[in-house]
Amino acid sequence: MMMKHKANMAMVFVQIIYAGMPLLSKVAISQGTNPFVFVFYRQAFAALALSPFAFFLESAKSSPLSFILLLKIFMISLFGLTLSLNLYYVAIDNTTATFAAATTNAIPSITFVLALLFRLEAVTLKKSYGLAKVFGSMVGMLGALVFAFVKGPSLINHYSNTTIPNKAVPSTKNSVKGSITMLAANTCWCLWIVLQSKVMKEYTAKLRLVTLQCVFSCMQTAVWAVAVNRSPSVWKIEFGLPLLSMAYCGIMVTGFTYWLQVWAIEKKGPVFTALYTPLALIITCIVSSFLFKETLYLGSVCGAFLLVCGLYIGLWGKTKEDEVQIYGEKQSQQEIKEEIIV
Repeated sequence: MMMKHKANMAMVFVQIIYAGMPLLSKVAISQGTNPFVFVFYRQAFAALALSPFAFFLESAKSSPLSFILLLKIFMISLFGLTLSLNLYYVAIDNTTATFAAATTNAIPSITFVLALLFRLEAVTLKKSYGLAKVFGSMVGMLGALVFAFVKGPSLINHYSNTTIPNKAVPSTKNSVKGSITMLAANTCWCLWIVLQSKVMKEYTAKLRLVTLQCVFSCMQTAVWAVAVNRSPSVWKIEFGLPLLSMAYCGIMVTGFTYWLQVWAIEKKGPVFTALYTPLALIITCIVSSFLFKETLYLGSVCGAFLLVCGLYIGLWGKTKEDEVQIYGEKQSQQEIKEEIIV
């Protein structure tokens, strides 16, 4: 049973790790850490953590690198990691951790559309599983919108008798900026998810692939950070939570979970991987309400419920589609055997 559902278990574990990313990142950024410098150190931690495993565990794999393939990996790193992460940390400086987690729930729908455009995903609306994939994505998107924009009565309010700190609720101007920037970051991330399946067919060493992307992203972010801010003081690492946040996001999020996602994309496809995104929101929402004293509203709970419903509907459709494909392949193999015997 565990072997059968190991891809599902891996994606649940990924989302648990992801839930800590906006929380720790918000702490580091709010304490004055430059967002671009944060991404640089995060990617450096990831590259250093992955390099030994990539060298020793995949030394037997023959994965030659041509110039064209190296250029493809460089461009995927630029759009999928460098742009996505840098825009994400600019956005999180202008929003709450919960809102940042909520907007990422557009990822399954965006990934689904991109996968259709790149012909990596097919939809058969005449079949129940095809309708389930589309309907699940729509319900998940609706849940994200409800979570982000519908409040209703507060369930947990830490500020009933006190003044809300400036850090807790961003201004309207910052919220709009943060929302638009976060949408751009999510689109870049979805592009990374979709394009991984194409690159993996040419370069099968997954650990080396992720390590190369982390190295390229580290170099690209260094150039970006220097171009934006020439002050040497921004590169100083503050010990405590900022350093812990960089190490956690680099080693656990970028290093470990990216490798798990690359593996899951190869096994189940990009849409399956993206469908688990809503789980991180629910975990972030609960922890953030206590850690950052954010108010929890009834609308947030209803939105979270819709997100979970969308997740399960989409997963049912994807699982049913896989079963039909496997059954069809077995039938084809059986027919070929029967023809050979005859």
